[in-house]
Amino acid sequence: MKEIRVRSSERCQMIPITADLQAVVAESGVSEGVLFAQSLHTTGALTINENADPDVVHDLLAKLQRLAPPDEPFYRHAEGNSDSHLKTSAFGPSLCVLVSDGRLVLGTWQGVFFCEFDGPRERRVAVQIFRAE
Repeated sequence: MKEIRVRSSERCQMIPITADLQAVVAESGVSEGVLFAQSLHTTGALTINENADPDVVHDLLAKLQRLAPPDEPFYRHAEGNSDSHLKTSAFGPSLCVLVSDGRLVLGTWQGVFFCEFDGPRERRVAVQIFRAE
């Protein structure tokens, strides 16, 4: 298992980590298999989405802000970040990406993102590569 670190600079943002994950694949020497990545935080998620047009990330974050605003009066969690937990649960803490010929299998416009919902802070993502038999 490897661990990558991600530094956020805003409360909510989507940070590209495709290159970091590809580096883990390259270091592993695995040609065919699966990469499994998991956020080690309850207010940070992982997703695969478009990485070519930054408006997609903007639109996703704007919609999430409207769906789960930080100041809802019915939140009971004392830390004041209930919206962050909701957003993380909507995206999920982990994902799998196929590996073929030593490369992550992603579509032309796809990239892997760490979704920060309670930043800014440093985050950790656990990464495991499974070799195909």
